[in-house]
Amino acid sequence: MKKILFFALTSTLLLASCCGQKKDVCCKDKCDAHKGVAAMCAQERDKVIAEAVALKNDKPNTLSAKEKADGWKLLWDGKTTEGWRSARGDNFPDHGWKIADGILTVEAADGAESGNGGDIITIDEFANFILKVDFRITPGANSGIKYFVDPGLNKGPGSAIGCEFQILDDELHPDAKLGVKGNRTQGSLYDLIPSRNGDWDNLSDADGFKTAMVVVMGNHVEHWLNGVKILQYERNNEMWNALVAYSKYRDWPNFGNHASGHILLQDHGNEVCFRNVKIKVLE
Repeated sequence: MKKILFFALTSTLLLASCCGQKKDVCCKDKCDAHKGVAAMCAQERDKVIAEAVALKNDKPNTLSAKEKADGWKLLWDGKTTEGWRSARGDNFPDHGWKIADGILTVEAADGAESGNGGDIITIDEFANFILKVDFRITPGANSGIKYFVDPGLNKGPGSAIGCEFQILDDELHPDAKLGVKGNRTQGSLYDLIPSRNGDWDNLSDADGFKTAMVVVMGNHVEHWLNGVKILQYERNNEMWNALVAYSKYRDWPNFGNHASGHILLQDHGNEVCFRNVKIKVLE
């Protein structure tokens, strides 16, 4: 019964869109009480997202003239630890992470969650944004990109708490078979909503990197992988809270409903590489 309820909640959230309207219905008139991106109707929102998907830049860790004009900024400069710190302290970890040849790598350890150098988070917090991250996994690897992270929530072992774009080798890591209805597979909102898996999961560039994109516009959130939308959901409502109540996050207060939070790259004890970490802050 629990799994049936969980599936029903997940399906409802996947179908939800701005103001509870269908995706092809403009709901601008119903959003007048909101401001900025939260007031966008579905068509306006999709236009902004489509422009972000279409942006290409073949030179890693740089911004094209078009990206700069559109308000994109690098979250990682490709060379230093500037702008990042440990999720458990004020400084960047002194082990477990390395920077070389324009790639930020979380190093392999024993597969434990945040058991080596630990997670790293942005110094700044973000509310409404479009985030892009290129990542490359090694066989059997597990990691994640988290947002709305509150590093002060989890004082015990394990990773900092936030919504997670799952990074996983679905074929070789056992976590892909756990959870409910595939909600721990790559691209999923970890332990909550499964990604829409497909051929795009296997696409990568010449260097083996894939591109994750997370969109946050008010309470509307989307996950994209390699230019394909793989899930969307609405938060800060009864349906979302009920879904959280059936997940591993049920004991964390107000999970996923925070107005803003840090962005996190996860140490899960497996080697995973990152580059082209960039963000467009939305007003």
